[in-house]
Amino acid sequence: MLLQALPMVFVLIGLALYTVLGGADFGAGFWDLVAGEGPRAERIREHAHGAMGPVWEANHVWLIFVLTVFWTAYPTAFGSIASTLAVPLFIAAGGIVFRGAAYALRPGVSSAREAAVIDTVFAASSILTPFALGCAIAAIVTDRVPVGNAAGHLVSSWLNPTCAFIGVLAVVSCAYLAAVYLAADAARDSEPDLERAFRIRALGAGALAGLVAIAGIFVLRSHSRALYDSLTTGRALPAVIVSASAGIATLLLVQSRRFEWARYGAAVAVAAIVAGMALARWPTLLPGLTVYEAAAGHDTLVWVVVSVLAGAAILFPSLALLFRLTLGGGLRYGSAGTPESAARAVPAAAPALGVRAALACLIVGVGLLNVADAGWAHAVGVVALAGFVLVAFRTIAFSLLEQ
Repeated sequence: MLLQALPMVFVLIGLALYTVLGGADFGAGFWDLVAGEGPRAERIREHAHGAMGPVWEANHVWLIFVLTVFWTAYPTAFGSIASTLAVPLFIAAGGIVFRGAAYALRPGVSSAREAAVIDTVFAASSILTPFALGCAIAAIVTDRVPVGNAAGHLVSSWLNPTCAFIGVLAVVSCAYLAAVYLAADAARDSEPDLERAFRIRALGAGALAGLVAIAGIFVLRSHSRALYDSLTTGRALPAVIVSASAGIATLLLVQSRRFEWARYGAAVAVAAIVAGMALARWPTLLPGLTVYEAAAGHDTLVWVVVSVLAGAAILFPSLALLFRLTLGGGLRYGSAGTPESAARAVPAAAPALGVRAALACLIVGVGLLNVADAGWAHAVGVVALAGFVLVAFRTIAFSLLEQ
């Protein structure tokens, strides 16, 4: 049971990370659209684009991760979702492509007219993509995607009041995340006018997200009673409480200009929404199909788990360094940071014992997941692989940063 469920846990973690990190990038496009005109509006746009620069491609790693693991570990469910929800997924994919192209082309514009066209494409794609993805997620959690190739309706499965509500909530949540993050960046860079502008936007977007969520409760009560009951009285209620509490706390932190803590509060508030949707459904994946029934064969699941944890040992040190430099302002244009100052902040490299310990954990984890059939053995194997990730993370990170 654990082995069948573990890849789905990875998928949900990746989805939460994409929502929190990639969602902030989409939200920056929203503020690009409503910035207005004039020098002040241009400064707002430049601030949003500059903050995204170091991380916008890295954030899409989580979407690729979610799709790859889901496709490999739960092929029947993936095929059903991809065929029935082909339209919103195509819209989202197109939005990501056009958004990326607009972002890359923006520095090369030669006239105000070209800049306006590029900014419009970027902003429209930034709004359309999270809306389409939110509609797709809503279709899944409200049982509108039956098992089978294109078994559901191509339009009504995702374009209905409940899905539209969650799509709008996705857009507003992205704008909320972006405003909080951009206010924190402005405060770090000692830009009081930009800090004030995004502080007001964060407070407004946070209040609007709360109102949309409250209004959505009535939409769910009318159109998806099972999801409504789980979110209001069932096991998903703790996630709803965490999201609401973190959202209120974030608004208070933004109001008091404690932006670094507000970053984490906003992230928790949005990630808890993903957790609530998952808890409301678990273990049902699609109507009549549970996570355990949809799982691929034993060997496939074993290698999915091994690959994810082994890849994490490589990916997380890189992302940790990237976000450490980004949040510290080390990757901003004109930053005073130097490689020497960054190296002084890094501890000494891990000893060779770390390499041997990581290999031992990897061998134990792979062996128990492949050879043993007992649930306790699988649990020990997963713990061993987690130990491999932690030890390898420390060893690789310190070795890279010491160079």
